[in-house]
Amino acid sequence: MRTIKKIHPAAYTPIAYLNTYTALPTGSLDYLDPFLLLHHHGPQIFEKNNPGLPFGPHPHRGFETLTYIIKGDIAHQDSSGGEHVNVDGGVQWMTAGSGLIHSEVSSEDFIKNGGEEEILQLWMNLSAKHKMVKPHYVGLNYDEIHHFDLDDGKVTVDLISGEMEGHKGPIDSLSGLTMTSIRMKKDGKISLDIPKENQIFFYVAKGKLMVNGKEVAMHNLVQFDFTDGAVEVEALKEAYILFGHGKPFNEPVVSQGPFVMNTEKEIMEAYQDYRSGKMGSWGK
Repeated sequence: MRTIKKIHPAAYTPIAYLNTYTALPTGSLDYLDPFLLLHHHGPQIFEKNNPGLPFGPHPHRGFETLTYIIKGDIAHQDSSGGEHVNVDGGVQWMTAGSGLIHSEVSSEDFIKNGGEEEILQLWMNLSAKHKMVKPHYVGLNYDEIHHFDLDDGKVTVDLISGEMEGHKGPIDSLSGLTMTSIRMKKDGKISLDIPKENQIFFYVAKGKLMVNGKEVAMHNLVQFDFTDGAVEVEALKEAYILFGHGKPFNEPVVSQGPFVMNTEKEIMEAYQDYRSGKMGSWGK
């Protein structure tokens, strides 16, 4: 089996009134090249006439975001004109690239009626050659994601990008990433064979697992070494996993606020371009 280097607990880091756990970065781990950040918002119940998600207009450059809407909804809007409301089981894949302004708030319906909200947002780095690509947004509803079952239906894989078990996800990742969520019933088992040169991203959002002989509870990120061997997973309780993998870039990472580049100079240029309107303007 592939060697587990360390298991990192997520830190409780509320954002305004939103319950949030940060699994990456934490005091024990800065990033897992090419994976930069993971916020786990909720689960949280919002009452009627609530303020909704607190992520109003803000810029990004130099990376991609993958957002899983486990429960609730997100209303996306960006400076390129894109608008989309995504609900339970959907995902949003946004390539910030050269830069854009976007907001991630709740729909008018959710604000009025309330409900349960749970969201995972992962920041995925872009290599130097792709950092200034044209921004792009894809919102996939649940039925637009490729789903398949394993272990006699005890395991369901939601395949978003890349290939797995002979299946292909609907999104073509610029970085060659395979990204999924994996839902497991109690006693479900799965064996994951990943090239040893690939970085693995493995976060337990719900439940309790045995992973390569070690018990891992929810709100924990498993860091693996670059060694041969499978990742063997058994669900001790019903579980939800964010799982992905890809080759590291092995490039400098310089991040500040909403921008992730390779040099300090590029960060300063990003702020200048944002202030001068090169990332678009916000009309609402």
